[in-house]
Amino acid sequence: MKHFAQTDYAVNKNADGIVYRFANQTVVVTLEDYLRENPEKTAADFSALKALSDSDYYETDRRDYRQTWKNTPLDTLFEEETAILATPSMEDDFIEHEEQRALSVKQKDLAAKALDKLTDVQRRRYLMYHVDGLTMREIAEREGVIHSKIQNSLASAQKKIKKVLAGG
Repeated sequence: MKHFAQTDYAVNKNADGIVYRFANQTVVVTLEDYLRENPEKTAADFSALKALSDSDYYETDRRDYRQTWKNTPLDTLFEEETAILATPSMEDDFIEHEEQRALSVKQKDLAAKALDKLTDVQRRRYLMYHVDGLTMREIAEREGVIHSKIQNSLASAQKKIKKVLAGG
């Protein structure tokens, strides 16, 4: 390892093996070492592990960069400005991602529940209007009805959806 000052990501990426850097030593696990220790594994397994290692080092390097490129003496900042410069921890990122995923699932379930309350005609017209982007006149022409029928159908659908979304 001739460029010890390089980032862990750069050292690992440019090495033939997987690099582990410790305070007092650097260890490189080569394909041969890996296969000798894990005879049931293949070169493809090692390649997958190497790619995972590269990805992990890359994410760590990017996170460290995001954290340190903004380094400024704290006594020059106001309290409000420090919140802007803070990088969330991996745990906070994970928790926020999981909360967003749970909220998305809940919203999808609620939308499906709201659409289930509509009649087939209301659902079809509501989706044509809101999803397909058709005008009320275009829907009326497609269905061979007058414009006011579409207008009334969409208004009724909207009332039912609001009631479901309000928890009723």
